[in-house]
Amino acid sequence: MSEALTIHHDQAGHQFETNVDGHRAYLTYMDLGKQTLDIYRTFVPNALRGRGIAAALTERALAYAEERGYTVIPSCSYVERYMERHQKYSSKA
Repeated sequence: MSEALTIHHDQAGHQFETNVDGHRAYLTYMDLGKQTLDIYRTFVPNALRGRGIAAALTERALAYAEERGYTVIPSCSYVERYMERHQKYSSKA
């Protein structure tokens, strides 16, 4: 992705989201308490796919979890694969 994304964290709505070219992409999670986040969905509209947006949302959510000492449960298959591919996160699930 060549342009910089502005990713907004909506803590009350448990989402990380971005708007690109009039389209909204997002990642949603549940805070399960006990320092645990369940990331259960990423969504990128067809018009935006292949531009690294899901990866950027995932990276931001994982950084947020890491900054706060949270364990992540990757219920979303995309997030699970992302964590497996990035060794930094592979042992934290």
